[in-house]
Amino acid sequence: MSIELPWVEKYRPNTLSDVVGHDDITKRLQSYIDARNIPNMMFSGPAGTGKTSSSIALARELFKESFEQNFLELNASDDRGIDVVRNTIKDFARTLAFDSGFKIIFLDECDALTQDAQQALRRTMEKYTKTCRFILSCNYSSKIIEPIQSRCVIYRYKPLNGKDIEAQAKSIADKEGLKIDAGALAAINYVCQGDLRKAVNILQATASMDKKITEEAVYNVSSRARPEQVKDMIMLALGGKFLDARSKLDELMYEYGMGGEDIVKQLYRETMALTNEELDERKKVDLVDIIGEYDFRIVEGANERIQLEALLAQYMKFK
Repeated sequence: MSIELPWVEKYRPNTLSDVVGHDDITKRLQSYIDARNIPNMMFSGPAGTGKTSSSIALARELFKESFEQNFLELNASDDRGIDVVRNTIKDFARTLAFDSGFKIIFLDECDALTQDAQQALRRTMEKYTKTCRFILSCNYSSKIIEPIQSRCVIYRYKPLNGKDIEAQAKSIADKEGLKIDAGALAAINYVCQGDLRKAVNILQATASMDKKITEEAVYNVSSRARPEQVKDMIMLALGGKFLDARSKLDELMYEYGMGGEDIVKQLYRETMALTNEELDERKKVDLVDIIGEYDFRIVEGANERIQLEALLAQYMKFK
């Protein structure tokens, strides 16, 4: 019996044309393949937006059968020190490419590299340009030292838009023989916030329970509350009904198993989504400041329950 791949891997793009969204970036990457020459590049952007997929698809199209021999993928989160640059990267970079002009080293999550490792990398990138090109992938380009940034062409990956996420989820659902309604697609889009990897994982987790994907199932699997439930809690607090808002908080924490940070994030999103009639602009500004303060307290290790109730109490000041 063969074990099936996770859907994230099963539906990973094999060619640049399969990469979802980022048409302008994939066009430019395609032109490198056509010219059979690439510069050092840096892909920067949030998780699940296609940085790794683009890199692997680019290398597959460029090297074809010799992909395995000419492509080295390293994750800087595993090997963050200077030794990986001095040993692994140098050893791979200094040898000639197999039936190609150069090799590619793909360094994922390179914003996790230590300062020493980054300093060592800048020299390596220059020294082995003839035999090796680098693709660096990171969430925050600001964590990469300036000399490395200046040696790379930087491509910025944005969170995917709702249409792309929903189209891809629908496409996978059709291939897997699932029934998915518009509400469930909207729920996946709401929960994943432009992260396609997260969307595919949620879809697979929901499909393991039932072939019919519903909005309710998506929110349950992803441990997220419906936007209207969070909004109800906010409106109760703004209406001065603290105990009712508190029982709504109980519901979110115990029925959905949501953590403090998750609830704060959703409170922020739904507060910002309120109309001017529901909450005027000036009060919104004050509340965002307060939410930021409570988010910081929870991250620093304060008791989630007490902080969330205190945050609801703050909302009551704006009734």
